[in-house]
Amino acid sequence: MTYDLVKTDAGLAVRRSAAADLPLRYFLCIGRNYADHAKEMGGKASAENPVLFTKSPACAILSGDDIVIPAICQDREQVDFEGELAVIVGERARDVAPDRALDHVLGYCAANDVTARWWQKEGSGGQFNRGKSFDTFCPLGPRITAARAIPDPQSLAITTTVNGEVMQHASTRDMILSVASLIAECSRGATLLPGTVILTGTPSGVGTARTPPRYLKEGDTVTVEISGLGAITNKVRLER
Repeated sequence: MTYDLVKTDAGLAVRRSAAADLPLRYFLCIGRNYADHAKEMGGKASAENPVLFTKSPACAILSGDDIVIPAICQDREQVDFEGELAVIVGERARDVAPDRALDHVLGYCAANDVTARWWQKEGSGGQFNRGKSFDTFCPLGPRITAARAIPDPQSLAITTTVNGEVMQHASTRDMILSVASLIAECSRGATLLPGTVILTGTPSGVGTARTPPRYLKEGDTVTVEISGLGAITNKVRLER
């Protein structure tokens, strides 16, 4: 079973029925959740204290929409791709145990945590949010696959390509913290409301870690495909 993602005046929403849309209201993201990615970025991975940051819900777009590099990011090459598994919370969760955490999941989809690296690392006082939240910087989709159709979210292959060239290829079994563990950790002392989106981290192969770096440029086509969930494809263009 799948649910459509739709555009509304308030942003993207999951269409659960003709009369009931679930707005995607909060984007909680996990950094360094794959050891190889943490290594390529020069950092350390931790199962005890995961890196948490947010993205603005306003940056979410659908497969087929353009990733638009805004003027504020065009003075240097810096816009990068990060293919990820996205988890959509369907039931309120607070202080949930890992063995019950997946009961709170509505479904899963592919995501691209597009990132302006200079703004992530240099331009915002060490905070990730601005470099992660420019408009169009979170493609999602192509649909939401119901949780019951994915009995094991730790058995999915993730592949990111740019212009058909494979940049990232990994399995969700390589996550340091599993989906269930992430939900349990993020809900400790904090309520995860329905419509919360958790981006579970990206594997190695991102553009900024390559030699030479491979940043996104106008005319590129980026695809993130996850087995069992489908693929999202977005072209890249400059804001003018």
